[in-house]
Amino acid sequence: MAVSTSSAAARAAYVDGVDLLLAVWPGAEEAFGRALAADPRFALAEAGRARTLQLLARMDEARAAVTRARELAESLPRRERRHVEILGLVVEGQGTAALEAAQAHLHEFPRDAMVLAPCTGVFGLIGFSGRQGREPEMLALLDRMSTHYGDDWWFGMAHAFAQCETGQRETARKTIDRSMAAHPRNAHGAHVRAHVLYESGEDAAGLAYLDEWLRDYPAGAQLHCHLTWHVAIFSLGVGRLDRAWQAYTSGVAPGVSWGPPVNTLTDSASFLWRAELAGAPVDASHWSAVRDYAARTFPTPGVIFCDVHAAVAHAASGDTVALEGLTQALREADHAGRLAAGPVVPALADAFGAFARGNWEATIAILAPVLDQHVRIGGSRAQRDLVELTLLAAYLQTGRADEARALLARRHDRRPSSPVAGTL
Repeated sequence: MAVSTSSAAARAAYVDGVDLLLAVWPGAEEAFGRALAADPRFALAEAGRARTLQLLARMDEARAAVTRARELAESLPRRERRHVEILGLVVEGQGTAALEAAQAHLHEFPRDAMVLAPCTGVFGLIGFSGRQGREPEMLALLDRMSTHYGDDWWFGMAHAFAQCETGQRETARKTIDRSMAAHPRNAHGAHVRAHVLYESGEDAAGLAYLDEWLRDYPAGAQLHCHLTWHVAIFSLGVGRLDRAWQAYTSGVAPGVSWGPPVNTLTDSASFLWRAELAGAPVDASHWSAVRDYAARTFPTPGVIFCDVHAAVAHAASGDTVALEGLTQALREADHAGRLAAGPVVPALADAFGAFARGNWEATIAILAPVLDQHVRIGGSRAQRDLVELTLLAAYLQTGRADEARALLARRHDRRPSSPVAGTL
């Protein structure tokens, strides 16, 4: 596609920035900066810089960059104007409008990968849409796009993730293997391969793979925190609690994680809860740190996936006032039609509170009826296992062996391990 700049150096730096951004490798911000230094009126580079800053959670700078990109794009050809506008909507958090505009744009310009990218993944515009059918919706979009991308390494990664999340594990394995052969140092690709191994119950292989792959992935890189969470979860799966805690305290916990707040909160709360389910009691100071981090970084509800994990932290730390306040705010948002995922969100908050109090029957009564709806909160199947493992633990605590077996059997297209103390 044509790119409006008269500077070959600016264009080359922009291409570098796009590749680094899509591979989640450090240096994208600097590359877009080099492009703008060579051509200060390069609108696409400014838009790419804005998207990079958003992913780094530097929102004031991201919004300023969007404003500048829109000014620069006013006289550009239609594709580039729309490209800038869609990334602007993404940065501004206008998810519904951004997705509608992106889908229309991609019908005409399917190879505009910087517009397609925010639509993909479990934290993308579709992933956070709150829709029950978001996983097949994502796969359908990427299936349609596949004829336009061939063996492109980035598209293969995105396609493999969608295949994995819809239960096509072996297809996803082949797709991600091709993607990683083309670009081995693609952090998103390493992440997707970790998911394929998790879904297949290959915890030992997943741990060995990430231990090797992470050797030269910088600790300050955007995905380092989340990939380290996968190391911790794989370690729980093989019973290496020492390794799991080492991963948590060195790369996941608040204060040591270099990841964006959405990853730091959700990964920390998830690991600690799963560690307790696996029979490894968690020191109260760990929960207090995550609770405080949640209150500081997400003081008001709005990001549903984070709201659910904030509820976990409040429940586990015994902060009933914060939990009740969050749950009430979520119910009010649902009643007002502002909660895209609907009543499943406050229900999950209630369930985690009941479990933390040791009220197993109440946990079951809340969780069992909404179990098929937790897809609406966003996140991957691996991340949402937090919900199913909690229900499994409640069944075991109440001696409901048949229901526990039935819960495990419903994972007909998956084989993840279930490290819950007392698992059948």
